[in-house]
Amino acid sequence: MTRFRSTYGTVGVVKPTYRPGSLEEFIRLLPEGVGVIPLFLDIQRGTRDEFESVIGAIEKQVAKLAEIGVDLIHPEGAPPFMTLGAQQERERVEAWQRTYGIPVVTASQTQVEAMRALGMRRIVGVTYFTGELNDVFAKYFADSGFEVLAMEGVKVPFEDVGRLSSTEVHMLVRDTYRRVGPADGIYLLGSGWRTLDIIEPLERELGVPVVHAVPARVWAVQQRFHIDRRLSGYGRLLVDAPALVA
Repeated sequence: MTRFRSTYGTVGVVKPTYRPGSLEEFIRLLPEGVGVIPLFLDIQRGTRDEFESVIGAIEKQVAKLAEIGVDLIHPEGAPPFMTLGAQQERERVEAWQRTYGIPVVTASQTQVEAMRALGMRRIVGVTYFTGELNDVFAKYFADSGFEVLAMEGVKVPFEDVGRLSSTEVHMLVRDTYRRVGPADGIYLLGSGWRTLDIIEPLERELGVPVVHAVPARVWAVQQRFHIDRRLSGYGRLLVDAPALVA
């Protein structure tokens, strides 16, 4: 039974790191009446082996949020689930829902849902990782039914991602899209970088929707809590508020 009652509901999130920024953005973009209870992991290196090793720790936090009595559980941090692969992620989420009796949706699942709702099929991705991990991310989306034209990375220490300027990211996204596009949309992986301010400018400049972790999270929560709300300034997903695609 839910212990904390908000007007629409309470979402429990599992944050992958202690980085400031994305939690504040998420709460700020949600409508009043949605409660948020955060729990944390301590991912520090951002490597594949670390991502693969934290699934058990995520489940412990999922169990704690279920014990607290939230209405929706949202493990953030797409990379750990992308390393599992789309099928194993789905199986894991379904098992958690059976065990704990509460809806669960991961960050990567909300991003796939957002892309489908926006009619995206061919995508250009940009991340703050390089090498093999970007191949893992690309495969996850390919297995989810998308054509991935690129999954471009920027080389930056994992602990310094938040120091990247949004101007740098804007230029990387623009140049990558112009080199490998056209596509139906752009994907910005991760909420570690502060890039909310470039979503609408990129959409205007390149003429396609941009899916970013934080707006996708806000949209997915609103969909599950049956909140009909449109919010400008953060991209087409929150302006149009398209319905979930079955």
